[in-house]
Amino acid sequence: MEMTNRTTEMKNKAIPFTVAYVQQNTALKMEISAIFKWLSGACQFLPQLLLVIVSCSHKGAVNDPAPYIYIQNEDKDSTSWKLVWQDNFDGAELDSGNWARVPQGSSNWNDQMTDKDDRCFAMKNGKLHLKGIRNVDNPADTRPYLTGGIHSKGKFAFQYGRIEIRARLGSAQGAWPAIWMMPEKMIYGGWPKGGEIDIMEHLNFDDFVYQTIHSSYTQELNRKDNPPHYGKAAVKPGVFNTYALEWYLDKLVFMLNGKVTFTYPKIEGADSVQWPFDQQFYIIISQQLGGNWVGEVDLDHLPVDMVVDWVRVYQ
Repeated sequence: MEMTNRTTEMKNKAIPFTVAYVQQNTALKMEISAIFKWLSGACQFLPQLLLVIVSCSHKGAVNDPAPYIYIQNEDKDSTSWKLVWQDNFDGAELDSGNWARVPQGSSNWNDQMTDKDDRCFAMKNGKLHLKGIRNVDNPADTRPYLTGGIHSKGKFAFQYGRIEIRARLGSAQGAWPAIWMMPEKMIYGGWPKGGEIDIMEHLNFDDFVYQTIHSSYTQELNRKDNPPHYGKAAVKPGVFNTYALEWYLDKLVFMLNGKVTFTYPKIEGADSVQWPFDQQFYIIISQQLGGNWVGEVDLDHLPVDMVVDWVRVYQ
């Protein structure tokens, strides 16, 4: 306040603000000296201040989650899981707040999918049925068979925690039921850069399931054995089993009926090429048919279905 008054007084009297004047005015010289001393002290913290501002701005832009995204605190005690999201499929129809039907795509897994044909979806006795069917007498869609699948993109996604799915798998030549996860925002780019987590995949009449991860490291660099990028778990397809994944900052732990079956670790010092699993993923559950991996479909084995009892996510 005193500095403001003195400056105003000098302007009113038209006193020239020269170096000579400052040198002759002891009080003003002391005030200017104090100002420079304060600025000198403050400037040493300027780089840190700018870093904090930039860091906070970047963090907010990238990681601020939408209301439907659940992100576990990195220092969370993983020994005390709490249920944060679930679907027990108790309604007469699929909960559109949680899921959407998978539409037809151009990949092996979804080129026979339909989001329009109700014959591929059913809710019975508190369970979701996803079906693979013969497609007959359907002039609007001439594909020989159709399949049903659901996904939670834009409706539910999470980062770190535990997911469990209780399901019963049907078997048929060409059947490929899967429970898997894909990145919600693709912050590292398209597949395989963003990663893929396959909690369960079953082929034909196998008595085991695959549990697999995909990334640029495994697909583009072909580093599939260091560390191994998939495991197998013995299973009885015609009964209900609980497929689970525990997702940590440094590893993915796959389970079947409460027992650990396969673990994929983060390599020390790895970046997103090997470990893109530091972002939010959504859920896909799909009764797939056909493709290069599973082989030709025997139409006489259809219909086939995957029955899902519930999905639960803990953090």
